Amino acid sequence: MPLSEFVPGQLWLQDYPIHFAGCDFDARMAVIRVSATELMIHSPCEIDSATRTAISDLGDVAYIVAPGSYHHIHIASAQAAFPEADTYICPGIERKRPDLDFDWFLGDRSPAAWAGVLDQVLVRGNKFIWEVVFFHKPSKTLLVVDLIENFTDQTPNVNWLLKLWWKVVFHMWDNPKPAPEYQMGWKDKTAARESLQRILEWDFDKIVLSHGDLIETNAKSMAQEAWEKPLSVS
Repeated sequence: MPLSEFVPGQLWLQDYPIHFAGCDFDARMAVIRVSATELMIHSPCEIDSATRTAISDLGDVAYIVAPGSYHHIHIASAQAAFPEADTYICPGIERKRPDLDFDWFLGDRSPAAWAGVLDQVLVRGNKFIWEVVFFHKPSKTLLVVDLIENFTDQTPNVNWLLKLWWKVVFHMWDNPKPAPEYQMGWKDKTAARESLQRILEWDFDKIVLSHGDLIETNAKSMAQEAWEKPLSVS
């Protein structure tokens, strides 16, 4: 799919296909304006010539971000397309991808480079998966990769195997929840709750997620419901 404008002049999205464990579905790249001239690519797709041109027409790519444990596949493609950009990765990716060059780790606070536009939280407490969640302050948009998935009958490009797992095994069809790796891997729910509570303090009213349908109404209540299990720890 081509790059599409989600927030005029500020935030653009592009879906791209994924094949994982026999399941076919889409992931979603975001391109975010962080200054008058500079852009961030969040969870990049493979950057072909058409995509490179479309992004370059918006501004200069200054930052490439791998925000979660499973969202590093096309980082090298983005680096090749935009060699002047700095690459930030979620902690843990360096162990999975020792071949991947990067400049900085993403942390629990936004660097000065984008602090005026984006807040961020490193979600802790899971033994299988790590993720840095972003909040685009100008548009009140939350950006997650695997912390919420939202597959429904309206979601395109989903094969029968994913539908089977999500409907019968994980009960996540038309029921937004964290990815199965999250649900099976909470080891420190106190740390997880603290991370999630920080996210819920943000004033977001929509959610851009990597897998499934965008959430554009009742976003905060849907997030609270999706994270009910780790949030319930006393």
